[in-house]
Amino acid sequence: MKPLINILKALKSYTLHGEAERAISAIQFDSRKIEADPTGATTPLYVAQRGTQTDGHRFIGQAIEKGCRVVVCEELPEQLDPAVTYVQVGDSMVALGLLSSAFYDHPSRKLRLVGITGTNGKTTTVTLLHRLFLSMGHKAGLLSTIVNKIGEEEVPSTHTTPDAVELNSLLARMVEAGCEYAFMEVSSHAICQHRIDGIRFTGGIFSNITHDHLDFHKTFANYIKAKKAFFDHLPASAFALTNIDDKNGLVMTQNSKAKICTYSLRTLADFKGSILDNSITGLQMRINGYDVFFKLCGRFNAYNLLAIYGAAVLLGQEPQEVLRHMSMLGSAAGRFQVVRRSDGCVAVVDYAHTPDALQNVLETIVDVTEHKAEVITLVGCGGDRDKTKRPEMAEIACKYSDKVILTSDNPRTENPATILEEMMAGVPDSKRNKVMVIDNRHEAIKTGNMLLNNGGVLLIAGKGHENYQEINHVKHHFDDMEEITNCFNL
Repeated sequence: MKPLINILKALKSYTLHGEAERAISAIQFDSRKIEADPTGATTPLYVAQRGTQTDGHRFIGQAIEKGCRVVVCEELPEQLDPAVTYVQVGDSMVALGLLSSAFYDHPSRKLRLVGITGTNGKTTTVTLLHRLFLSMGHKAGLLSTIVNKIGEEEVPSTHTTPDAVELNSLLARMVEAGCEYAFMEVSSHAICQHRIDGIRFTGGIFSNITHDHLDFHKTFANYIKAKKAFFDHLPASAFALTNIDDKNGLVMTQNSKAKICTYSLRTLADFKGSILDNSITGLQMRINGYDVFFKLCGRFNAYNLLAIYGAAVLLGQEPQEVLRHMSMLGSAAGRFQVVRRSDGCVAVVDYAHTPDALQNVLETIVDVTEHKAEVITLVGCGGDRDKTKRPEMAEIACKYSDKVILTSDNPRTENPATILEEMMAGVPDSKRNKVMVIDNRHEAIKTGNMLLNNGGVLLIAGKGHENYQEINHVKHHFDDMEEITNCFNL
């Protein structure tokens, strides 16, 4: 329970209509989830947001019927209920973030919270940062695409970045559990939708940026602007760690008040790395003068490792101790996970679902196998998402693979055949004879296994850690790792 007048202090401006002396039991932006206090001593607070699918202002009446006595909105109803307090604000999304933080007593201020944004590498970086700090004896929280964790306790994850209420609730639970640190993925959607408003970060990391989520942002410029906003709002007390090998690396931090630090494989940087050896078993690297072997492979993971090292050092950890613990870390679920068949053939399960990520993974496979292994790529594209990348994904698969299987990913509400047709548009005429189309993903993986021989590599791309396929709003159990281990009889 929190006094309304206290949590309203988090807002920069508002107009109050009605009684201010209210005791708030919960904050909700979904009227269906409102639960009233039968005693009337407290009330839930409903925030009416204008979303991409619907306008929460339409459900103010429903929220009141369910027992809500405080409503935050941009536009007042035509008739005001005298039993209800209305708080009028300029932007309900912003208000939700600020009020949620205040309701949970500003938990991000009691943690050393590091956020990472970028197109690729977010999940691996936060997951391994979390594992690193646990291995070094610190209690830490994790907010990622795969799973949320409070120490070692797992909390299921439904979004890359949770909504503002859930985010602050999880951070509050981390504080209560004694966590010192927390590491979280910060999606461009979350930045635009103000889910992180009211959150105080100790540091921010930029990994890279390539074309993605244009179904939401419409233009690449808008996508860059969304990512940059995260760094624009970091406080002067924070650090901003950026990949200067990405052409937008310094663009991200150009207006940031934070302490700007850099990492690179190509040029001088605060955290400079070089690859000494890159094989399917791991990476031998030199980082700031130290030679270390890591269990992760691939150039893209070299960047992830630099970001992890840099963040840990900026958080005050001793460099050699950080590298010692990092050398023992394995890959995150669904991120270049290698499975070996008894005859020496290999399958790689990876979340690569953007053109750049797919190219990175395939370049890594070709590089670490020294162009000697046959590469089979199995890939699809999600429905109800950016359609422009579909032909590009198929084209990249053809460029780096000896054989390609185009299959279904998460079709959602689209016809899988339509998605596959749009992918086929990217297949060059000269490569069509090496492309198979099998819309059933289970059969596609079985076929990939049957085609695999003579020490070849099968890349199963797109879904990674996901254990479902979403078809017409229904999630059906499906796990790429389960499928291929069954094929391999492991």
